[in-house]
Amino acid sequence: MAINLRPLGDRLLIEPAEQEETFAGGQLVLPETAKEKPQQGTILAAGAGRRDDDGKRIDMDVKVGDRVLFAKYAGTEIKLDGKKLLIMKESDILGIVEG
Repeated sequence: MAINLRPLGDRLLIEPAEQEETFAGGQLVLPETAKEKPQQGTILAAGAGRRDDDGKRIDMDVKVGDRVLFAKYAGTEIKLDGKKLLIMKESDILGIVEG
């Protein structure tokens, strides 16, 4: 997916991980309003990092391609090319999922 959006500063563009929509046996499908908000996703684009008080750039601890865990209600949801994505600050990232 080609991204035509470049986040600024310490902001990230994240594609939330899809959650399973059916229970065992496939009998019950949850409506959108009943689903838990995903808390994991993959970074699609990242800004250059924030600046300190002297104007010096502070590199981010995460990078494009990292799978991350974020706060439940973090970020701003946007639609880009028909996909739901999140824009959030690096400080909303709780950790990097490894392995």
